[in-house]
Amino acid sequence: MSTEPHLEIPPAWENLPLDALRGVLMVIGAPDVGKSTLAHYLFERLKQANPSGKQGRSLAYVDGDPGQTNLGPPATITACLAPLDICSNTVSTLGENKLRRYFIGSTSPRGHMLPMVVGAARLVQAAEADTLVYDTCGLVDPAQGGQALKMAKIDLLQPSMIFAIQREHELEPLLVPLRLSGRVRVVTLRPSAAASRKANTHRRAHRRRKYAAHFKGSRIVEVDWTKLAVFPRPDFSMQRLVALEDAAGFTLALGIVREIDRQARKVSIQTPLASLDDVRSLHLGDVSVDPHDYQDQLMGM
Repeated sequence: MSTEPHLEIPPAWENLPLDALRGVLMVIGAPDVGKSTLAHYLFERLKQANPSGKQGRSLAYVDGDPGQTNLGPPATITACLAPLDICSNTVSTLGENKLRRYFIGSTSPRGHMLPMVVGAARLVQAAEADTLVYDTCGLVDPAQGGQALKMAKIDLLQPSMIFAIQREHELEPLLVPLRLSGRVRVVTLRPSAAASRKANTHRRAHRRRKYAAHFKGSRIVEVDWTKLAVFPRPDFSMQRLVALEDAAGFTLALGIVREIDRQARKVSIQTPLASLDDVRSLHLGDVSVDPHDYQDQLMGM
């Protein structure tokens, strides 16, 4: 993962006291306010304060945005206990359980909020870290369920601190009750002056690059779907995005449906996964991906 090189770190970020922080540190904000930059900055500062875990503290990072993910392919969220550049686009699990991915099934949390909440809990639990930086998605609009989604994650993960980046007062419907309840410490920050709003074309191009990186060197394998669990059901369709999951339900790699033989109950899937030995289930998503140019589209839209 990398921050945008032109994005300056505001002095308020540099002055944050981080040495005594433990638990889940959650970064929230609308799209394009610099959440990932701040989350990465917090992670690097904490790592520098405790190199190689010499103080007996483990540190983890969760990329919780399935649409504009940095550490994994789209439609997934990722937990990483290794250097972030190592976790980025790695297909299978790193040694010593340093990488876990959870399939959301879509590049948008809308219509997939239960997987977002369940995935958050599964990844934080699997990380078993003393300190964990959680970079959330940009859905914060109460009318679209953003406030309910954030509140569900807060109630479930019980962060020790929330870093809220807002341009004006767009997060106040969420932050006011949190401050009054006293259940979590809230630090409100302004975005960097260099942060700018991105067009949908920029977001689609980012996803195309992430798909292309994930499927680089991929192959087509034939799978007998009667031999594996299929979630939610074997409703295969051409170019549908599929997660190949291990026994614990974590994503080993993604796949794209290329051929379907319904009579033989077999499906051909393009995937970068070198071996299917650890695959125990197929999880069908609600996204179609063109295997030639990696343009994606939400199914049913």
